[in-house]
Amino acid sequence: MSEKGLIVGEDGRSRCAWHGNLEDYRRYHDAEWGRPVTDDFRLFEKICLEGFQSGLSWLTILRKRESFRSAFAGFDYDRVAAFGDDDIARCLADAGIVRHRGKIVSTINNARRAQEMRSEFGSLARYFWAHEPQVEERPERMDYETLVANPTTAMSVRISKDLKKRGWTFVGPTTIYAFMQAMGLVNDHLEGCFCREEVEQARARFVKP
Repeated sequence: MSEKGLIVGEDGRSRCAWHGNLEDYRRYHDAEWGRPVTDDFRLFEKICLEGFQSGLSWLTILRKRESFRSAFAGFDYDRVAAFGDDDIARCLADAGIVRHRGKIVSTINNARRAQEMRSEFGSLARYFWAHEPQVEERPERMDYETLVANPTTAMSVRISKDLKKRGWTFVGPTTIYAFMQAMGLVNDHLEGCFCREEVEQARARFVKP
C-alpha cells in the first residue's frame, strides 16, 4: 500500500487499498462500491447488511451475502415485513448468516419502516437521494487522510437522526455513511484509483429518482 492509500493490482491499475487485492473484495470495489443505486431492494439490503456488519468486517458480511439474501427473501422488504416468530427462529438457526437476534429483529422492523417510507415518498430511493450531499459539503480532494479521518459526515448524522425518529434501528451515523459510500450518494474512491473517474462519470449521467 502506498502512503496515498492506493494499491496496484496484477492488471497494473491503481485502486483504493482497502480490498487488499482479495479477488472477491476487489471485484466488489471495482464493480459495486460507489456506483449509484436506485433499486429499493438493493438499498434496503445494503442498509440492513451495514447493520449486521456492526462489530465485524464488511468482508465477513460480503462473503455471507448470498446466504443473507436467501434468509431474507432477497431483501424484498414487503416479504420481510411479514416475517414472524418462525422466521426469526429460522434465521437464528441459519449458520450462513450472522445469527444475532437483535439484528434479525431489526431487519424485520426496518422492512416495516421501509414500507411506511415508500408510502410517504414513493420509494426508498427518492428518500435517500433527496439527501445526497451538496458539492460544498464534500471535501475538495479525497485522499487517504481525508477518508480515514471522516467515518461520518454532517449529512450521515442528519439521515441517522431522521431514520431513528421514523423508528429505524441499527442506523447510526457511521453505518449510514458507509451506506452512502457504497450506494453512490458520495464518491469516496481515492484520487488515483481508476474507479474514481468511472464513478464520477456514472454520477454525471445519473438521474435522481
